[in-house]
Amino acid sequence: MNAMPPTNSPIIAAFIAHTPGSAENYAAAQRLFPGGVTHDSRYVRPHPLAIARAEGARKWDVDGNEYVDYAGGHGALILGHAHPAVMARVAEQLARGTHYGANHALENRWAELIQELVPSAEMVRFTSSGTEATLMALRLARAATGRTKLLRLRGHFHGWHDHMAFGVTNHFDGTPTPGVLGALADNVVFVDPNDEAGLVALLDAEGADIAAAILEPTGASYGQAPLRPAFVRRLREETARRGIVLVFDEVVTGFRVARGGAQEELGIRPDLTTLAKILAGGLPGGAVVGTRDVLELLDPERAAARGVEKVQHQGTYNANPLSAAAGIATLEIIRDTDAVARCHAYAARLRAALNDVLAEESLNWAVYGAHTGIHVFVNPKGLAIGPRNFEPLSMGYAELKIPRGNQTVTKLLLAMRTRGVDFAPWPGGPASAAHTDEDLDRTVAAFRGAIRALREEREIA
Repeated sequence: MNAMPPTNSPIIAAFIAHTPGSAENYAAAQRLFPGGVTHDSRYVRPHPLAIARAEGARKWDVDGNEYVDYAGGHGALILGHAHPAVMARVAEQLARGTHYGANHALENRWAELIQELVPSAEMVRFTSSGTEATLMALRLARAATGRTKLLRLRGHFHGWHDHMAFGVTNHFDGTPTPGVLGALADNVVFVDPNDEAGLVALLDAEGADIAAAILEPTGASYGQAPLRPAFVRRLREETARRGIVLVFDEVVTGFRVARGGAQEELGIRPDLTTLAKILAGGLPGGAVVGTRDVLELLDPERAAARGVEKVQHQGTYNANPLSAAAGIATLEIIRDTDAVARCHAYAARLRAALNDVLAEESLNWAVYGAHTGIHVFVNPKGLAIGPRNFEPLSMGYAELKIPRGNQTVTKLLLAMRTRGVDFAPWPGGPASAAHTDEDLDRTVAAFRGAIRALREEREIA
């Protein structure tokens, strides 16, 4: 977590002066919530923003300050905030009811669109979140294989349930974080991303006990630590040969890398895929999709016919009508328009423009990414890199995933916010189809101003 930054920092002082209402809101939140937040990534000192409304690529805080937004609803809002077509569908459904406690036609249509877009989606099971989806995928894999262990890649994030609560930002040795049973952690094995030799050696040693292998198919944190496609193909080959269920966690990449997700772009078909975020159009919702053979373990009749006990699964808000309505509207737009291509084009232009700033300012940072992603590497170790020669695949996940609370990153984020741009905390963000040329220009100007402010207080050389 972020420590309180130095109080003599002009950047911090300017941010505090700019956002008194957010400070007041945070003081109240600290009395209500641990750390004053309801999501770990929203934690930042001296205080996070308190947002009052959002539309398109912009949002406004409680003080009336306007921001170009790159948080994007934690990546859920590829069409931007409050897209009119999505809001109209939600309003129409809201008048009809929020929860039927029964089957309904909207869930059928929602699942049909997923099947149409996602190559591996032979069957669908809805959940309420991405964390629930990865938990369900693991349970299905264990039931399908009769095995106990899970293979993960260091640095990859798959939600906050016990099997995934370590090895992401710390505990890379596989030891459990607080509250996680050691016996559970003992059934999770890790390999370094892009290490084919290490992967094969681990599978040779423990493959007979591994039920599932799960990964973010473009790399940790939406490609912040990118994966080589050759590594993903090798993982597919090895898991198929050994009877291990391969799970693509496409909670972030689904409908963002391509209409059919990373699996469409890579041409690799996993056994199971987990989806959320964009899937539900900005409302809560997730899903596990994949082969009929595995998903049928949730079917009472098909499981009985196979002589096995069905996998249990409830969920009060699974496929709730509001999320279904928003998801249908969003997926139809993604299917029928150039929204994804426009996101890709904007992100590429922004990455290039931000690197131009770094070159002009003679700063040995780099901005990189693919598809809709923007990642700012602040080079905390002072490596001999720059915006024109940076190759993230030459670096390890531990170097690219800068620890939370890095002072330079914190000050960069706050300086950007004071200048009207809200980056996601990694730092960077996903682009949306709502971003415009004006948003790009404003982002570039804020980035340049933030860098100069960091130099003025000698945070960077």
